[in-house]
Amino acid sequence: MAGPIVVFDLDGTLVDTAPDLLDSLNRCLDTVGLKRADPAELRRFIGFGARVMIERAFEAHGRALGDGQLDQLYAVFIEDYTGGIPGKSTPYPGVVAALDRLSASGYRLAVCTNKLEQMSKQLLAGLGIGERFAAICGQDTFPYRKPDPRHLFGTIEAAGGDVEQALMVGDSRTDIDTAKAAGIPVVAVDFGYSDQPVRDLEPSRTISHFDELTVGLARRLVGGGQGAAGVKLARA
Repeated sequence: MAGPIVVFDLDGTLVDTAPDLLDSLNRCLDTVGLKRADPAELRRFIGFGARVMIERAFEAHGRALGDGQLDQLYAVFIEDYTGGIPGKSTPYPGVVAALDRLSASGYRLAVCTNKLEQMSKQLLAGLGIGERFAAICGQDTFPYRKPDPRHLFGTIEAAGGDVEQALMVGDSRTDIDTAKAAGIPVVAVDFGYSDQPVRDLEPSRTISHFDELTVGLARRLVGGGQGAAGVKLARA
């Protein structure tokens, strides 16, 4: 029987992957003789993926990408990043305790990310928390990805969760838009990789530490969510 579920984004939500992503970006830029990127400047673009980070780095140096160069550099980035997982990446403070209390209260846990599926599984396994999730679904798991709500619906189904007892947790407009399109309440963390304050995007709730993600909060949000009508409309 399907049960209540909390679905998490990965980068910038569960795990601070910025140090490794930016290191791989800089090693990628080294191959074409570009000056290394300023972490403070590019951190806000992490949520958009490696291709966007590469594009922004070239723009910052006033250089145009040649034909096929973005694909080539993306491949270099992926090879470098994958080879170093989990590297310097760490779960955010309070993540493990939050997963423990939600699981103990009967919540299934899942990950819905625009990171590649195998890369996501490798990262979470390397950090020792992969087995906590009933499903880990990436950008290549389905024919669609966030903000398409079907990515979230597919993750919930794969984890054996109930869409009408689901809660999303993320750090960006993509996560918030996905949850809203699915008719599912969403908690936004304000310490991730959003390019604007997540509170301005009107999530169901904003938190600044995983200690705030309590079972009571999950129950209140799911109980007061948009309801089956919104879910059925989004799935139609």
